[in-house]
Amino acid sequence: MVRRSAEGDAAALLAAVAVLVAERDPRPAAVAEAVGWALDADGCELRLDGERYSWGAGGAGFRAVICPGAELRVRPARGRLGALATVLAPVVELVRLTRSVDELRRRRQVAAAELADGRWRAAADMDTERRRIERDLHDGAQHHLVALRMAVAVAEHDPTFVPTLRKRLDAAQESLTRTAGGILPAALAEGLAAALGAELGGHSDVRLDLGEVPRYPEPVETAVYFVCLEAVNNAHKHAVGANIDVRLRPASDGLHFSVCDNGPGFAGGGGGSGLVNLRTRLMAVGGTVRVDSVVGNGTRVEGFVPRILE
Repeated sequence: MVRRSAEGDAAALLAAVAVLVAERDPRPAAVAEAVGWALDADGCELRLDGERYSWGAGGAGFRAVICPGAELRVRPARGRLGALATVLAPVVELVRLTRSVDELRRRRQVAAAELADGRWRAAADMDTERRRIERDLHDGAQHHLVALRMAVAVAEHDPTFVPTLRKRLDAAQESLTRTAGGILPAALAEGLAAALGAELGGHSDVRLDLGEVPRYPEPVETAVYFVCLEAVNNAHKHAVGANIDVRLRPASDGLHFSVCDNGPGFAGGGGGSGLVNLRTRLMAVGGTVRVDSVVGNGTRVEGFVPRILE
């Protein structure tokens, strides 16, 4: 009987390892298990790039270097381990390559997820901006158009009112320009009371009770500004000739405000698109709004935005 050489032993063991690894996948733990079985060892440990992968009782016995950053430890010591370790270098490199591919695949999945998330957020931002423009046109520009229509009706009977039409047209054009550019009314830079005074002070049917209103965060001032304009606009459309009161009431718990008219009122809760816009505006800043109206007793719009504690 001819005894196999050390190289033959190593080749046979490598073949056994290759079969066992191929049956699973080139995981470091699978390599440690395959080596342990091939050497009929009690335990085997593969140390690869600073990490340990053990099988059986571990690897406190004989140590053999496979290649830089990779070594085997088998218990008990096996004389054939050195030759096997020498030819295991390709297997270790395959393990490393597989791990690199897995990492690249993971990064690709993360990048794909981030891209999908970015597209979703971009679509959401576009939809939010579209809704903002829609609300601003409804609450701001439409207010000017209603006022312009009223002014035209007056001018038909009183030619001296024509200069007022020019002012209304200029205001409507400015509002549309601001909305298209996403720019807030310049008067808001001076505060909510100043903005409402500048916008509504020229209406003879609107009485302002604004008092001394402190500054609030820009989103709050913007929301309340447009809600008040929308409420006044609704009064102009549905309660023609009525007197309108606009009030701001700052308090310790937040900002209270109301828009009331003494027009004909209406039955029901007023759940049309106008009220939806009002609620949407205030909900975005944590506020609430309610509309009370009784036929023959006018309409009252009350809103509240709680104070944000620092």
